[in-house]
Amino acid sequence: MKLLTKKYLKSFSDYDDHLFVFKEEDKQSGLFAYVAIHNNNLGPATGGTRVFNYLSEKDAITDALRLSRAMTYKAALAGVGFGGGKGVIYLHKGEKKNKQMMQRYAKFINDINDTYCEYTTGEDVGLDQEDVELMTETSKFIVGSKGKAGDPSPFAALSCYYAIKESVNFLLKKKNLKGTKVAVKGVGKVGSVLVDFLVEEGCAVYISDINRNAIDDVKRKYPNVISVENYEISKLDVDIYSPCAMGGEFTNVNVNNLNCKIICGAANNQLVSPNVGNSLKEIGIWYIPDYVTNCGGLINVIDQLESSGYKKERVTKRIIKVKKTVAEILRKSLVENIPTNLIADSMAQEKIFAKHGK
Repeated sequence: MKLLTKKYLKSFSDYDDHLFVFKEEDKQSGLFAYVAIHNNNLGPATGGTRVFNYLSEKDAITDALRLSRAMTYKAALAGVGFGGGKGVIYLHKGEKKNKQMMQRYAKFINDINDTYCEYTTGEDVGLDQEDVELMTETSKFIVGSKGKAGDPSPFAALSCYYAIKESVNFLLKKKNLKGTKVAVKGVGKVGSVLVDFLVEEGCAVYISDINRNAIDDVKRKYPNVISVENYEISKLDVDIYSPCAMGGEFTNVNVNNLNCKIICGAANNQLVSPNVGNSLKEIGIWYIPDYVTNCGGLINVIDQLESSGYKKERVTKRIIKVKKTVAEILRKSLVENIPTNLIADSMAQEKIFAKHGK
């Protein structure tokens, strides 16, 4: 295990005075991984692990830095008493994860906890329930196991659904979602559950996904849902555009192609840079910060760490509070005339640094 130096990390624009960034490379298993610990002022660091075919080592580090910071802010606004961290496993071109790799990664997590600080991890893109169960055999710092918290995806969808409901209530003055036009990009584990909620509420739903099988699964269940190509979904004239696939979607240029009133989705790191929030505000599109909308996944998995054990009822009660957070962000944005992403960041920072200072 190697600890990356602050001097090296300062060359990354997404470095935000992170506490630690660890690197682990094991040739025998093929493991090439990073874990970034952003902040633990509010409690032990937590955050899932992403397994992805990154184009470069720099891209993997950048993702770990950005995602871990978002986890800190997500945990702060969710009020769960945890800090933020994130793991990424860098798969080279054509490489696939394997059992030995995941076991070795679990030992890496143990090393971090034994030597530096507490960090728990679990599912994210590319890391599934089977991987969680396998890593649990090696490490007690894995969350989201069966019989306890389980898959966080339905709960991320639930918080996103509540965020949509509150944004429509606050901005469009509608008490329910009936007739609301919603475009969902990505109908995998999170997006497909979100579609369940939306259809049940009587929304007009449009979907897209790079995986044709995912589209077919939704269409079999809901024949009236309209599927479009991935490149078309963001341009539809809808009330809500809900990105639920990979992040990095919105730039200062492509936001001008949007035809929605509100962006509210579960994908992480949707804005390429914070100033995209200004661009969205200038063209009159409301953005509900992603680390607010998808907080349900976090709330679910860390509940298994409660002294009384995992309780689904407690999880759902905590998730519904996202509606209050969304309303506060929108109200402050209106009053202060500041983009919603900057308002949310400010609210999170107040909680994170209230007792410690920066």
